[in-house]
Amino acid sequence: MSAIPVSLLQQLREHSQTHLLSFWESLSDAQQSHLIEQIESIDLERLLQCWKSSIHPDQPDAEDRAEKARSPRNVIRQPATTAERKLWADATAAGIRELEAGKVAVITVAGGQGTRLGFDHPKGMFPIGPVSDRSLFQIFAEQILARRRRHNAAIPWLIMTSDATHLETVDFFRSKAFFGLDPDTVHFFQQGSLPALDAQTGQILMIAPDQLSLSPDGHGGLVQALCHSGLLKKMQQQGVEHFFYHQVDNPTVIMVDPALMGFHLQHGSQLTTNVVCKTSPTERMGVLVDLDGQTQIIEYSELTADQAARKDVAGQWIFWAGNTAIHVFRRDFLEHLASDGGQLPLHVARKNVAHIDEKGQLQQPSDPANPNAIKLERFIFDALPLAQQTLIVEGDRAREFNPVKNKSGNDSADTSRAALIRIAEDWLRRAGATIEPGTVVEISPLDALDAEELAAKLQCGTLRFAQNKITAD
Repeated sequence: MSAIPVSLLQQLREHSQTHLLSFWESLSDAQQSHLIEQIESIDLERLLQCWKSSIHPDQPDAEDRAEKARSPRNVIRQPATTAERKLWADATAAGIRELEAGKVAVITVAGGQGTRLGFDHPKGMFPIGPVSDRSLFQIFAEQILARRRRHNAAIPWLIMTSDATHLETVDFFRSKAFFGLDPDTVHFFQQGSLPALDAQTGQILMIAPDQLSLSPDGHGGLVQALCHSGLLKKMQQQGVEHFFYHQVDNPTVIMVDPALMGFHLQHGSQLTTNVVCKTSPTERMGVLVDLDGQTQIIEYSELTADQAARKDVAGQWIFWAGNTAIHVFRRDFLEHLASDGGQLPLHVARKNVAHIDEKGQLQQPSDPANPNAIKLERFIFDALPLAQQTLIVEGDRAREFNPVKNKSGNDSADTSRAALIRIAEDWLRRAGATIEPGTVVEISPLDALDAEELAAKLQCGTLRFAQNKITAD
């Protein structure tokens, strides 16, 4: 048995966390080392301040934020005129040049499990292909491979996992031979974790005598995770200047969208965000707004129904610009955030968290009205007001944003598969194909990345469409 390090004991006393050592004498040397490692990775002072703020919030009043917010001004809307379509074509050309120069990498945030979908695996493994049962990961991999071939570009792929998904995700890619990608160009890194705190006392909860109750630190942990993994430095050495960021639940995302990349470049943006028009004022989406002279996001939970439906003098919704969680970051902007410790604000969520009591007995609180704990996480969109230059680009919602979030209803596997079928049907019809009613069709990104490519391949005979199936000639 090892002695408790004096400096550690003193630090725990200063922050009223000595209970973390209650089981010290019963632990093996390996367990003691494991516990020390967890404790030393925590900023105890910051945790204390978060707990205090959860009791006495020092945040701007939500109603005040909503009243001061205005529709974003620096927005590029979907093209409606010949001149606007020319602007989009020019942006696409600029984005392609940047891809061809090897200056773009992809970040996929894949730390979540498919629990809400009734799928007991990492969400990226969820089968979503309406014909093939391709997983989300496979669709993204095939898009990246197709982009690499089209633009003769490197396009490194960085996949952020969590403790819960890392090993299974890596094993899945290996079992699938990385979907045809060079394994050296696919990089896995783990987001960090933060401990849950007792809501009444601020004490760190434990799930075992040698184990703190930890949970992922949110997609805002990206900055620190990239830095600590060495990938931020590695990408700089490989000449990457921009990161295309997306979350793992949207199979219709246009990977490294050249138009989005091009507008990002043309406007000298440090952080560019893709938005879509909300289907209704009360749709559960965060919205991009101008607030206090900055681009910020207001969460749907901050808005009452009346506030969400507010209109400007032109009769347009103020809160129309729904966040799709698709962004483009300049690498040097992320480096700037990392140089400041990558410390995006910590947000508090009240949850019921299982833990052991002072006797080592497992407790599993379940009262939804009185959660026993607070969890902490960071949001990547909190980087928006920290950027000197931002840009918002409106995407085509039907084409680009069809996420898999719920087991049924809106944003479910059913609606997402239906979108993949609809997109495939649209491309085939535009290419002159006849589709029998009730037919389920699917297009692999390796066959075509867009309607124009599909039409060209069908016309020249590289692909054939017969018996409602697409086959290589």
